[in-house]
Amino acid sequence: MDYEAHFRGAVASVRAEGRYRVFADLARQVGRWPRAEWLGPAGPREVVIWCSNDYLGLGHHPAVLEGACAAVRGFGAGAGGTRNISGTTRLHVRLEAALARLHGKPAALLFTSGYVANEAAISTIARLLPGCLILSDAHNHASMIAGIRAAGGEKQVFRHNDLAQLEQLLAAQPRNRPKLVAFEGVYSMDGDFGPVAAICALARRYGALTYLDEVHAVGMYGAHGAGVAERDGVMAAVDVVQATLGKAMGCMGGYIAGGAALVDAVRSHAPGFIFTTALPPAMVGGALAAVRLLGGPAGAALRAAQQERAATLKLRLAAAGLPVLPSPSHIVPLLVGDPVRCKAACDLLLERHGIYIQPINYPTVPRGTERLRLTPGPAHDDTLMDQLVEALVAVWAELAIRRAA
Repeated sequence: MDYEAHFRGAVASVRAEGRYRVFADLARQVGRWPRAEWLGPAGPREVVIWCSNDYLGLGHHPAVLEGACAAVRGFGAGAGGTRNISGTTRLHVRLEAALARLHGKPAALLFTSGYVANEAAISTIARLLPGCLILSDAHNHASMIAGIRAAGGEKQVFRHNDLAQLEQLLAAQPRNRPKLVAFEGVYSMDGDFGPVAAICALARRYGALTYLDEVHAVGMYGAHGAGVAERDGVMAAVDVVQATLGKAMGCMGGYIAGGAALVDAVRSHAPGFIFTTALPPAMVGGALAAVRLLGGPAGAALRAAQQERAATLKLRLAAAGLPVLPSPSHIVPLLVGDPVRCKAACDLLLERHGIYIQPINYPTVPRGTERLRLTPGPAHDDTLMDQLVEALVAVWAELAIRRAA
């Protein structure tokens, strides 16, 4: 068998659909965020990043940088092993305690990424409950779907945010059957919220556990940045919270928070935790600083500034006749509706206008809903917004992309 030809064919199929990605060589510059240096065909050039998940710019915040640097100076570059062998430092213990406090839970557990946290935790929880049925929102993230598949048990998918269908599915099951309802606080491609309180109420009524992914909400909502559940006053009703250190906290890693026995069971049984080298001290120290910052007045100010920036950008895009999709959250989706034009738009924005945005194509979103996903932050000032809107209008006209109705 010609293995290389087979792999070339696999890549060619992605190219043929217009969704092949070429990574941009970017150098983010501390103190100049959201600007970065792009090494393009004509050499280095300054660009403005408009699609980062570092929503608040904490990856460049002095307190977070110092937390990371102090951790390296005190604990070294790497963790030195898995958590079970030699990779647990005092920093890991402190961060888990801080995350448990943030979510009002008895315990928390760190993973190397949000993806790993979802895959490991969901699959382990379901496997430990005999005959567990997982009920999953249709728009759940790929990492949640991976965890559901790895569990190997029965699953039922309910229509996105459809409480009536969820209740119908729950009511059809024996009350004493183990059930896990998996959903999100903020759905990152459309920017809509999950009805956390209502889902928790249904789960409680029918004897199900709740598993809430707050990856795009932690740091962004609630008085202390604990997410949508904190904002809505229902944190106590959520059984398991999962989130990341790699978005609003500006670092890397994932975690779950929940009951002491549940978290201990995941710690003791999940291969994705047991057999993985622990997070490096720099990321743990930086995340500790981010949690502290986000829980205080500085965090509240950053959240308010980010919300204002997102609202302002939505208004400016709509005023320019660009097809901004309705979104109540900090995420600003701009519909293109075609994978080839979506990539072409991003190429033109980068090469001609110094604006870096990545195309969002299938399988991240359904075919025909390809989009640009804009994430303005506190540092995206009015001048940068003016430049962005002007560039988008020009690109939309050149590529004949549909404007707003």
